[in-house]
Amino acid sequence: MKITMISNYINHHQIPFSNALYEKSGKDYHFIQTEPMEEERIQMGWGVEAERIPYVLFLDKQLELCKKLIDESDVLLVGWMEREDLIAERLKSQKLTIRISERLYREGQWKAISPKGLIRKYKEHTCHRKHPVYLLCAGAYVPSDFSIVKAYPEKMYRFGYFPEFKKFTKEQLAKMHVWGEKKNQEEIQIVWAGRFIPLKHPEFAVRLADSLKKQGYRIHLHMVGGGELEGELKQSVKQKDLQKEVTFYGFLKPEQVCKVMEKCHIHLFTSNYLEGWGAVVNEGMNSGCAEVVNVEVGAAPFLIQHGVNGLVYKDGSYEDMELQVKFLLDNPEKGFNMGMAAYETIADSWNAGEAAKRLLNFYEGWKSGSVELPEDGPFSMAPVISPKKMYDYMMEKKSE
Repeated sequence: MKITMISNYINHHQIPFSNALYEKSGKDYHFIQTEPMEEERIQMGWGVEAERIPYVLFLDKQLELCKKLIDESDVLLVGWMEREDLIAERLKSQKLTIRISERLYREGQWKAISPKGLIRKYKEHTCHRKHPVYLLCAGAYVPSDFSIVKAYPEKMYRFGYFPEFKKFTKEQLAKMHVWGEKKNQEEIQIVWAGRFIPLKHPEFAVRLADSLKKQGYRIHLHMVGGGELEGELKQSVKQKDLQKEVTFYGFLKPEQVCKVMEKCHIHLFTSNYLEGWGAVVNEGMNSGCAEVVNVEVGAAPFLIQHGVNGLVYKDGSYEDMELQVKFLLDNPEKGFNMGMAAYETIADSWNAGEAAKRLLNFYEGWKSGSVELPEDGPFSMAPVISPKKMYDYMMEKKSE
């Protein structure tokens, strides 16, 4: 069984899934990289030695082999790239093609009114609605965007990104995350990780640390990352006299980020609606952290069941975010249980090995004419929920 994935470049969020497909397909899997990684991403620790990965091919160096695989593979996975011309003939065929996409209208669905944009979406997506072309939605808001252009009806499935899964026993997790019984009994560790840029709102974390300190909570904030707001954040920490409560790490490699998460109780993710997925949510859950995540983040509605394996807060509201964190601080047992449930979510379904297994099952079902979808997790049916209604949808799901 030949499986090929084509995307702009391979990174640490795709390697575990690719490794699993490489193993499960009898090493008959290839990843076609269409362009080099941006220097900014490399500086963030995303760089990988792609030349050393046995299944990676480079479009500029192996064009004919890449074209052959695109045409002949049993399954073609198509991620983000600029070279639509490479897959044009494949999309017209009866061979299975599966796109993996983040949002079309991340900045707002009002952009769908653009005639030029609609024509392009029709050519790339809508015109293939009756062909064996399916969509894996890397974010809970993706189905709503694609429904606007009437693409992939009843053919959109939950998906995402799958960082390296690290296995722990229940005993190990319990030892890693010991919560105090009262707010002043033990210093609670909170981690924030990402680029220090406006859309990710790192200033929320510093504001939170200041507010919690004034209210008598004993917390320590771990800030992992860097970027244009770094100077302002450090100055704010100094002005608010938070030097003892906040530690800055700079950019760390993914495995180092997880090491920080493993010693923390709460993972805070404050990005706004411009965050297509947010793979650090996977990493925080894998580390057994209790998650507090903006509902606007693409990963949140797929990964988190509010009150069970984490908490979401409403539409970028700082005030609601602080309330959710204080709930965890005031209810340490529930915080502990949410962290354990978060780990189980990743271990049971949202990991690369399970995603690869479900892809192979999907192909076999498609080939036989009888596809059976899982109820939840990767390759389950992705509901079409308007961005404005997502928070209410999640609250309704919580009460079921």
